[in-house]
Amino acid sequence: MAKYPLYLELGGRQAVVIGAGTVGARKVRSLCDAGANVTVITKEVQGDFQEYCAGLDYQLRIERYSNQHLEGMVIAIASTSNIKLNQEIYDDCHALGVLCNIVDVPDLCDFYVPALVTRGSLQIAIGTDGQSPAYAGYVRRKLEEMFTADHGCFVEELGSIRKKVIEKLPPEDRKPALQELVKDESFDIFIRKGKDAWRQMADEVISRYVR
Repeated sequence: MAKYPLYLELGGRQAVVIGAGTVGARKVRSLCDAGANVTVITKEVQGDFQEYCAGLDYQLRIERYSNQHLEGMVIAIASTSNIKLNQEIYDDCHALGVLCNIVDVPDLCDFYVPALVTRGSLQIAIGTDGQSPAYAGYVRRKLEEMFTADHGCFVEELGSIRKKVIEKLPPEDRKPALQELVKDESFDIFIRKGKDAWRQMADEVISRYVR
């Protein structure tokens, strides 16, 4: 069944990671980067977990998992090699209404974490419906070569000009004006001539639609 893609706001919300190995460390970092309040549950810390998570704001609890660790959580991610424990976590999450991801077990996932290309406010998520995270990573690397920091800066400028478009143009004219501003030709002006020249061009585009 097709999945419903979305960006989930986790700022200030509770998330739990069960397992403190290399994979768990990556999950902790990504959740912290998203602003979540992260709790890590593990019987033991493995490898370079603490080194990889150095400087992150999270709570580490060295104890055996129980369903009480899910109370108040929005999402749970488990990175354990214990098949029985993974199933228990998944069942507990469903009983409590917590979104669950059991790493590398697609059948025990309510959501998949996509490979992500981030350039400022521009984010490109790549998913394979849990079939091949390796291929998602391959596609991500290709897109990282195509999209640069300049694209992220361009998105920031588009965000500013969008406010002006909404302020000055009637609803029926906003879409065509914005579509003109996001074209490759517009980005080319932004790169070759700079922000000021692009803003002047954008104002000219808006003025053509003003009635």
